[in-house]
Amino acid sequence: MPASTTWRTFICPVERRLNRARPLAAVLLDLDGTLLDTGPDMVRIVNMLRSAHQLSPLPYPSLRAQVSHGSAALLRAAFPGADGVRLAALQGRFLELYREHLVVETRLFPGFDAVLAQLEAHAIPWGIVTNKPGWLTEPLLRELGLYERAACVLSGDSLPVCKPDPLPLLTAAQRIAVAPELCLYLGDALRDVQAARAANMVALAARYGYIGAQEDTAQWPVTAWIDSPSELLDWVGLGRDER
Repeated sequence: MPASTTWRTFICPVERRLNRARPLAAVLLDLDGTLLDTGPDMVRIVNMLRSAHQLSPLPYPSLRAQVSHGSAALLRAAFPGADGVRLAALQGRFLELYREHLVVETRLFPGFDAVLAQLEAHAIPWGIVTNKPGWLTEPLLRELGLYERAACVLSGDSLPVCKPDPLPLLTAAQRIAVAPELCLYLGDALRDVQAARAANMVALAARYGYIGAQEDTAQWPVTAWIDSPSELLDWVGLGRDER
């Protein structure tokens, strides 16, 4: 079966044991809501658009959960009732403004700077697999000094398909020369864990990410949940005594 279709039916045959008897060899990461806290900047742009249409700003918490689902989801939440034509125009303007103001408040999630430093100090490759388009992903990472540090970066338009299809994750594993079953993938959306499981990777979910209260996370096919970035170090054999 082609890789681009396996995610719909694949069930990972091996559950990674919590004793980490065989440490993993690589870390792959989603971007928005996982590695980077991009929400403040994206919501700020949405509220700029609302202001331009004589609408009052929406509070950040009301839009935060939409950030991982991209600009279209954000705009549907911010402009309820807008038809497809209006949403398309709003999205075009949103992307223009966002590209001009990519990094105002965007930062690594707390703790990730130390995590990346530990991975690099132990020669454990880390990479990014995101559905964000490359024309936003690359300048964002370059501005934060992360692009050259990553072992690989795959964006939503790097391949003909994107998550939840496993092909981007499998391609990332190939590029860093690590078998998929020795990789973990950390994300904050259902499509992230679906893609990871279909690629036979350990599927970690970031509880700190952009997850809405309405999402039925009990049904997500996760290997494990983490509450902070530092917890993923255990999965690559960097226990407390080794940090």
